[in-house]
Amino acid sequence: MNAEQHDIGVSQVAAAIAEPARTKILCSLMDGHARTSTELAAIAEVSASTASAHLAKLKEQALVRLHVQGRHRYYSLADKRVAQALEALMVIGQNSAPAYNSRTPDRLQFARTCYDHMAGTLAVLLHDRMLEKGWLLETDEQAYRLSDSGEALFEGLGIEVKDLSTLRRRFACPCLDWSMRRPHLGGSLGAALLQSAIKRKWVTQDLDSRALTLTAAGRKAFGVQFDVVLPSSNGSAMLIDKKHQDISVSH
Repeated sequence: MNAEQHDIGVSQVAAAIAEPARTKILCSLMDGHARTSTELAAIAEVSASTASAHLAKLKEQALVRLHVQGRHRYYSLADKRVAQALEALMVIGQNSAPAYNSRTPDRLQFARTCYDHMAGTLAVLLHDRMLEKGWLLETDEQAYRLSDSGEALFEGLGIEVKDLSTLRRRFACPCLDWSMRRPHLGGSLGAALLQSAIKRKWVTQDLDSRALTLTAAGRKAFGVQFDVVLPSSNGSAMLIDKKHQDISVSH
């Protein structure tokens, strides 16, 4: 692809995302779930015919993928790169409108999915803690590797680290969080951590949104595993360094 074709491609994708109804459709699919055009029409607050036209445009730009199962037709994001691009645009959108007062529910900012991994205040705190403890080690390629103690941590959670490293995707990388404007953990390791948390019922996943709910068991487990102390409600999070007794609070 030459420079001119690249510029045209970027402008076409940007135009497809820019329409408010299409933006709502794409953001609703960032939880990794597939939805019907009827469901997406309700989310975007448009008619069924208008939603179909929007979905055709998004499919044309390779932003969504159609899944046909019998008589049912479902739509999902085309791949993880689309979710990452949307998350980055949310950060830029907030930076370009500093006076904007977000109406995003507190619980969605506290913990949510970013396609197949965890995002929000909780995820950022876990990411920071893993760096502070030396479990995650930065490399020169905007990526992470695990230290021996970090590998032991994840294997203790039932995560086969060596298997993850063989997958055809990045193992572990920073993913900029739109609500915190700081990184959370992405890549196959971030996805495995979310699945482990769901399997152990540390968090529960909403059926109709990206929100994650922290359970009492999860609050206790994160404290034991990561030294992260969390309140009973999803309104704020507190991180305590047990060695120095430094306390920071995020809202």
